[in-house]
Formats: sequence, structure tokens, C-alpha cells
Amino acid sequence: MIDAGQLRKGITVELDGKIYQVVEFTHIKMGRGSAQVKLRLRDVRGGGVVERAFQATERFTPAFLEHRPVQFLYADGDSYHMMDNESYEQFELSAEQIGDGVKYLKEGLALDVLTHNGNVVSVEMPISVELEVVETEPGFKGNTATGGTKPAILESGATVQVPLFISVGDVLRVDTRTGSYIEKAS
Repeated sequence: MIDAGQLRKGITVELDGKIYQVVEFTHIKMGRGSAQVKLRLRDVRGGGVVERAFQATERFTPAFLEHRPVQFLYADGDSYHMMDNESYEQFELSAEQIGDGVKYLKEGLALDVLTHNGNVVSVEMPISVELEVVETEPGFKGNTATGGTKPAILESGATVQVPLFISVGDVLRVDTRTGSYIEKAS
């Protein structure tokens, strides 16, 4: 068990049957009464953020998450096949388990899978991925006075807003957290 005073940013705890990661921690000492701890918690499975206040004397159950490096092999309908990089064991994940990262999966992509008691809790995508543009409108010189954007469909099926100079066949670096164009890969 962990005392509320021992909680820090990044620690994972079990609370109300869910696993939360501490995003923000504030210790509040009241003029009268006991001290409180205000926590901003991120649901590891769902990704939602909640704010809760607890008494400083409250105790929490730690949740030990195991990071496993995996490689994405291929998609088969709604199943996504992964391979553990250490044991070479293959397993399937659903689109729901992967979340928004499904839009950026490409064969051979390295990911991290978080497990708790042998069950997959979430999938951590790399911060950026390189994907090829398969469809976009041609950009014409002089279209705009300032920088403009246009939609581009990537090899993974994701649609991203890109600058006008991007054309079909270009390889782009895309931020998986925001789904935005970063730069043209060299």
C-alpha cells in the first residue's frame, strides 16, 4: 500500500476497479482539519482524466504495469497481430485495445504494450511515425498568399492536413498524439 503523501507524478494505482496514472499531485494543508491531497489521474485503459481529492491519511494499492516491446505484423479484419520482441510469441489485439493508434499502424512498426496481471491494458504508440502519401490533390504554385493546407490520405488510411507542396509518394512524419503533419521525411 502507498500513502497519499508518497504519490508522485507517473505512479500507477488501482482505484475503484480501474488503473490510474498520477498526472498531477498537489498537497493542500487546510487551516483547520487534516491535510488533503488533490490528484489529477489519467485512466490508463480509457485515457480520460479525472481530478479527485483525498485525505492525506488515505492509502492506495499500487498497480504494477509491465512494458513489453512488440512489433506490429499485420491486420486481419478487426484483429491486429503483434509479435513480442523478446519471446517472439504472436498474439492478437482488437482495435478497441489499441485505440486511436490504429490509424497509424504500419507493418514492422515498433510499439510498447502495457500489461497488468497478464492482461493488455493499453498500447503506447511511438510519438511520430513515417507514412507515405497515397492520395492528395495537386498543389499549384500561387494558390494562396500565405501557407495553406490540403487533406492527404496516408498508406495506413489516416487523413492528415498537409502543406500544398506535398504530393503523392512523399513520406511524411506524423505526430501520433495529435494526428498532425510534422515534416517531410528525408
